[in-house]
Amino acid sequence: MAFVVLFSTMSFTIDMHYCGDNLVDFSFFHNVETCGMEKAQITSNCEKPEMKKNNCCSDEQLVIEGQDDLKNTFSTLTFEQQVFVASFTYSYLSLFEGTTSVEVPFVDYPPPFVKRDVQVLHQTFLI
Repeated sequence: MAFVVLFSTMSFTIDMHYCGDNLVDFSFFHNVETCGMEKAQITSNCEKPEMKKNNCCSDEQLVIEGQDDLKNTFSTLTFEQQVFVASFTYSYLSLFEGTTSVEVPFVDYPPPFVKRDVQVLHQTFLI
């Protein structure tokens, strides 16, 4: 149950670098390494600013947010769910009610007299 809570509340980010349509690198913890095409295009396109628009490389970032609020109130449940929780709680707690009677009915009777040792007779022994 602890793993479910941990993974449902954890947020993480995936960084991806594409060169054209090909995935070059992805990373969960740090910035991705590029393929080096950006540096070559910046230096070669200094005299031609219209060529800077046709960059084949792109970076994408996928952010997965975790759940921040883990506390659900009883009022957010539907009526059927509230009835189920109330009846389950009542029936579960009634399992642990003790009996009020402390009378033991067999106290006045002596145990039966054993004429033979049945375990030795049938040779059944607990190990």
